[in-house]
Amino acid sequence: MKVAVAGGTGVLGKLLVAELAARGDEVLALSRTARGELPEGAAHRRVDLSSGAGLAEALAGVEVVVDAANTAPNQGKALVAMTQRLLDVAAEAGVRHFLEISIVGCDRVPMPYYKAKVEQEEATAASEVPWSLLRATQFHDLLGWAFDSAARWHLLPTGNARLQPVDVRIVARRLAEAAHAEPAGRLPDIAGPEVHTLTELARTWRRADDRRLLPLRIPMVGRIGRPVGAGALCEPPAAAGGSTFEQWLAG
Repeated sequence: MKVAVAGGTGVLGKLLVAELAARGDEVLALSRTARGELPEGAAHRRVDLSSGAGLAEALAGVEVVVDAANTAPNQGKALVAMTQRLLDVAAEAGVRHFLEISIVGCDRVPMPYYKAKVEQEEATAASEVPWSLLRATQFHDLLGWAFDSAARWHLLPTGNARLQPVDVRIVARRLAEAAHAEPAGRLPDIAGPEVHTLTELARTWRRADDRRLLPLRIPMVGRIGRPVGAGALCEPPAAAGGSTFEQWLAG
């Protein structure tokens, strides 16, 4: 099977490319720049989703497209436009299955980036290309990056935000399985094995880092904070295997 992974050199994309290649697929990693070596059976195609440059050529003969591309949180409109362009070209190329990755609870938290993810979902569902959609909770990598970024300013974010981080390798595996199945619309969500508050996650991260940091409490108030504090970004019944945040840090 020939599969194209948009954002195939990113955190999720590169793991998905490896998963698919290990299953014997011909995999194309689509991105503006190549990063590192690809596994046997995979190749890189230079594509700019913002302009569409190289996209039609890259999707020629492709059966399945997985949209794992991303943008900065303040570029939500650009993200939706990129997905729409990818869908349009996929339709022209005769792609038989389009897979989108989204975020658990994005429709329950009125954050601009999450609103863009909802629009991205709507664009996928409205496309003429048969589709599947998987929502996942926050990756361990994202939390690790957030804590590390704050630590550069000698700060440690805390608060009662409730999160259920997941191992991105589990998400890549689930997407690879979906790519080999028929289009199924909204798939069951996938989440990490444990729900924790931001304070609990900060303590876990702090044990793996010996920097002297000042706790910075982030109050969960307002239209965005209240649902996050109530667990809107979590889905306990969707808990999957994979490492906990503590195990991921140790690894």
